Amino acid sequence: DDEGMRNAARLVQAGAQAVKLEGGAAVVPLVRRLTQAGIPVMAHIGLTPQSVYQLGGYRVQGRTASGAAALVRDAQALADAGAFAMVLEEVAAPVSRLLTQAVPVPTIGIGAGPHCDGQVLTIHDMLALPVDHGFKHNKVYARLGDLAREAVSAYAAEVRSGAFPADANSFAMDDDELQALEVELGLQPTLR
Repeated sequence: DDEGMRNAARLVQAGAQAVKLEGGAAVVPLVRRLTQAGIPVMAHIGLTPQSVYQLGGYRVQGRTASGAAALVRDAQALADAGAFAMVLEEVAAPVSRLLTQAVPVPTIGIGAGPHCDGQVLTIHDMLALPVDHGFKHNKVYARLGDLAREAVSAYAAEVRSGAFPADANSFAMDDDELQALEVELGLQPTLR
């Protein structure tokens, strides 16, 4: 908790308007300390990417009554500790509806169904950058990863062939200045 306080203070001093903490009951004491110190906290429950392997991988959370009840208790405790909002990630949609009704703060869903107060998608997933991971909650609006791979391949081929950079992509130097430089360095004049 002390390290969390120091890190949050550094982030706010660097210009962050809030911090986001992943976890449920385990982070409630830190959320309380941060908010009492005037540092706004957004909670993040459900699938918590920073500890995804402790959860058994990328799995929907709250699919059992006991798991869902634990999420509701966590959400209420985080709101009571002062969190101003919470992200619900990969939470079963009916549970997100219950969570949104159970807490007095806005809920932001990512893979948590339509019942949250707001929605978010990761830009890299939305644009399939670098590739489409196939997450069910995601909707790909453009396959920029494919376009990016094509563009990088074309760039590499042009560099290898010498087609890039061309004169149009290079900065010139006045011929008189170039000649003066060559004389100053004792070089043979280049052909122009």
